[in-house]
Amino acid sequence: MVRLFLHVPTEGGSVNTDAVEARKSLLNNVESIINSIIKSAGRYETRLWLCSTVSSVHSLSRQDQRNLFLDLLEMKNSRRDVAARLLRMIFDKKPKMAGSILAKKGHILEEFFRVSAGNPKRIIQWFGHFAVTGESTHKKGAKALSQFAFVNRDMCWEELEWKGKHGQSPAVVATKPHYFRDLDVLKTVENFLEYVPDFWSSDELADSIKDGEILQIDAGYFVDQFLYLMYEDNSKDAWCVVEDFLIDEQFSSLSQHLLIHLDEQRLLDFLKSLGKLISPTSQCKELAFPCCWLEVLLSRHCDHLSLDDLVLLNCVIAKGRQLWRLMNDEEQQEEQEQVGEILKGINHLTVSDHFALMKELVEREFPDALKWIGIQSWVIFCVLSKECRSGYSCESLFSHNKIEFRKAEDYTLVQNDGCSIKHLPDTDYVALAGSSQKRRKRNRSTKRHRYDSDDDKLDDLLELGSSNGKNYVESRGSWHLSTDGFSASWDIADIPDHLSTCYLKIWVKWACFR
Repeated sequence: MVRLFLHVPTEGGSVNTDAVEARKSLLNNVESIINSIIKSAGRYETRLWLCSTVSSVHSLSRQDQRNLFLDLLEMKNSRRDVAARLLRMIFDKKPKMAGSILAKKGHILEEFFRVSAGNPKRIIQWFGHFAVTGESTHKKGAKALSQFAFVNRDMCWEELEWKGKHGQSPAVVATKPHYFRDLDVLKTVENFLEYVPDFWSSDELADSIKDGEILQIDAGYFVDQFLYLMYEDNSKDAWCVVEDFLIDEQFSSLSQHLLIHLDEQRLLDFLKSLGKLISPTSQCKELAFPCCWLEVLLSRHCDHLSLDDLVLLNCVIAKGRQLWRLMNDEEQQEEQEQVGEILKGINHLTVSDHFALMKELVEREFPDALKWIGIQSWVIFCVLSKECRSGYSCESLFSHNKIEFRKAEDYTLVQNDGCSIKHLPDTDYVALAGSSQKRRKRNRSTKRHRYDSDDDKLDDLLELGSSNGKNYVESRGSWHLSTDGFSASWDIADIPDHLSTCYLKIWVKWACFR
């Protein structure tokens, strides 16, 4: 039964130095295997995992956030991917911001609707919304066209093309606006493009554009136009829109949408710049948030880290479950077998042996100590994934490691000696237990898509090196554990992740933040 070392001993005892050296050698071997997995199959995916963790950074001011992403936009090649993606975010989330700029650019609108330069459907989509019988107002470009035509009827009414045998007079259409339904919209707009240039810079058209709804017709076209305004024309108005959006939008959203497009050099440069701006709080030393380790790491050592270092650390610290899933992909047979052999021959450390190993890390630099504790926690995750396959095996693990637990379904408190004590559940506890989600086994007859969401739970197959789908984890059973003050319900699929994370937090705080 694996020992979890969830308590820091007051003092060390007799140490088996050979066992400690063997464990260090094992950790080195595991590091090599993880690097092989990342290099051979998961480089792109593991970079996405890192971006996901970065998006959780919270100790960054809004002004620094804006400046950080502005610097990113000025990097080489960012115009074609990051800036384009950012503009689409603005179009989707704050279309009025972009529409207010576009409303002032009559030449862009005029070019957009020229049949020779685009799709004739654009004209119908924007100018074809005239009111029918019973409706009092036209919509979108139709409203702009009718208002401009009435105000400037002496100049442009003759450019209106009607589908009937004769045209309609302003006086008749003024009393019966639904007559505009008889307008030949395509020919009329073509006439305005050719003979009524004032329309394209008119207040009427600008008013219809400023809400940004027109962006939906062809977002790609308008992205190109805004990119020109930003990078070629150096438009102050366009950059102001970008800056306002960057300061208002959540850091997590910007990171999730933009960082995934970066090549490795730009991503590393971004992270180094981020490290110089963030100021970890006291909560980070308590690892209160999932990204605390990264915030401390970047703020202290950003100039001395490679992207390979960060990807590896993120895999073992924040994405252990996803790394396990990646390793169990059918294409990673060699790595599966290597880890399987390591786990078969793993030496079981005593409390004194483990404490001696941890004391060595106190003298090391933070990134190095963090790496070895992270790899050790992932080894524990692998072992637990292999051993925690039934309710009985989980409860034996809890008792062996002196973890008190309550069965979620019967509210029984089980002490670390295996004896149970019945107690009456309080209201909050009942509510919590009643809301716990039941997991389902999934059929794995087809290969799992490699790029599943980071939030997707590995709630089905947790075996090492097996691709035949025969050894499934028992899905029944969930517990409240003393490791988190009985505050959450943990089922079998989540136990390895939860307990390996508990190990990580305890020893990172002890070795790195004392």
